[in-house]
Amino acid sequence: MRYSLYVASLIATLASLIVGLWHPAWLWGAAGFGALAALGTWDLLQTRSVLRRNYPLLAHFRYSLESIGPEIRQYFIESDIAEVPFSRQQRSLVYQRAKSVSDVRPFGSQQDVYGIDYEWINHSLAPKPHGSHDFRVTVGEGSASQPYSASVFNISAMSFGSLSANAIRALNRGAKVGGFYHDTGEGSISSYHRENGGDLVWEIGSGYFGCRNEDGSFSAERFAACAADPQVKMIEIKLSQGAKPGHGGVLPAAKVTAEISRFRGVPMGVDCVSPAAHSAFNSPLGLLQFVARLRELSGGKPVGFKLAIGHPWEWFGIAKAMAESGLLPDFIVVDGAEGGTGAAPAEFIDHVGVPMHEALMLVHNTLVGLNLRGRIRVGAAGRITSAFDIARTMAMGADWCNAARGFMFALGCIQSQSCHTDRCPTGVATQDPRRWRNLDVPDKATRVAAFQQNTLKALRDLLCASGLEHPQQLGPEHILRRVSPIEVRSLAALYTFLRPGDLVARIPEHAVFQSFWASARSDSFAAPSVVETMWGSKSL
Repeated sequence: MRYSLYVASLIATLASLIVGLWHPAWLWGAAGFGALAALGTWDLLQTRSVLRRNYPLLAHFRYSLESIGPEIRQYFIESDIAEVPFSRQQRSLVYQRAKSVSDVRPFGSQQDVYGIDYEWINHSLAPKPHGSHDFRVTVGEGSASQPYSASVFNISAMSFGSLSANAIRALNRGAKVGGFYHDTGEGSISSYHRENGGDLVWEIGSGYFGCRNEDGSFSAERFAACAADPQVKMIEIKLSQGAKPGHGGVLPAAKVTAEISRFRGVPMGVDCVSPAAHSAFNSPLGLLQFVARLRELSGGKPVGFKLAIGHPWEWFGIAKAMAESGLLPDFIVVDGAEGGTGAAPAEFIDHVGVPMHEALMLVHNTLVGLNLRGRIRVGAAGRITSAFDIARTMAMGADWCNAARGFMFALGCIQSQSCHTDRCPTGVATQDPRRWRNLDVPDKATRVAAFQQNTLKALRDLLCASGLEHPQQLGPEHILRRVSPIEVRSLAALYTFLRPGDLVARIPEHAVFQSFWASARSDSFAAPSVVETMWGSKSL
């Protein structure tokens, strides 16, 4: 049986050749069967794959089925609510709102409302009338001379290079139409970001793309020249990202075109890898001094940083540096370990970094405990596609939310998970012009704006049903979670939330603060020599 297909191809080749002597059309069959026979012969002769030697030709059927396994599961086997990484239900909701078609569902929820971790928001018997859905928050008020009024739902960081030229054009045009911002990602500001004039948040990573010297160090002159562009509304220093925290950005060599090489100032033909750490600073206090320097160089635009939480003492060191120096960022964006569009090693995707909910609460609690929360805005990103996702995230401490993959779905992404291969089937995450030129910019821009606007309308409806008027009124008491078949708790009851000033005079009764706050340093990111952990004393 193992050699049956190979033997059959040999016999069919010979038979086709014989019949072809009288009927030449059969020679085409001989060519086809001969190709199969040649492949089977090569399988027997090669030494790299035991499977192919033991099962010539038959092994290739296994490889073919294995290669389309994710698609088979995604489209035919998985349930509508299986999040791997986004469920069919989540994707369908984005597609419907992007196309401005009906998103209503009949016959009840597919969610198991008695299942553990089911969440909801309670409604009010005195709902509010519907008003504007254009919810906004001012960033930099009182600290920056050019504060920015940001929407509560924006496009998260995705670089040109990670995304195609037409994808960038459509996102920025959609942001312009909808009145929300478009984060550039760390790959610098390309000409495609500038074509339609949408608001930009310029993300600066450790590679300093767009503001770097020849040796890769930060260039103040190039930064000031680029930051002066009125299209740039805020500056975001990327310390780490959810897809690969602690690793640095990665753009595979296949996607480093001549154009990207020019925009970023990097060579072609090799992976474009950002350093894992910044060279412009090396301590919490140094970070805040860099923030203040960029605010000055940019002419007073809001400056903040994005991070995925890792070691608690490093974040606590930044917080202590704020309290001691008085140097504050205008905003902080918390990126969750749920991942994103960036390519990363499997271990980093699956097992590195703190998920967004816990990370956001840690940042929010720390700022509240230091009496700094009212002076620093907090954004959050991590698998956000619906109005309820936004409501829950803001209830847990965020001032606004960003989404990356949600807006990719609005562009037409089908979750093929081939972003890193340069073979994206929808032209969204590829540098192959044969693919991305088929992405229609005006149509996709309309969908990007519609997805954002329709999601905010749904958020407005949720708030009004709950008796609220603005998402900033949301608190952890508004979100309920089932913790057992017979028990329900609000997030306020499930989690510990600090009160204003709790960290000023004492260490609160909170496990992470008890373990790491006292040993955190404002002058160094280095691990303390001895830390008290929840498991006892441990020397590092």
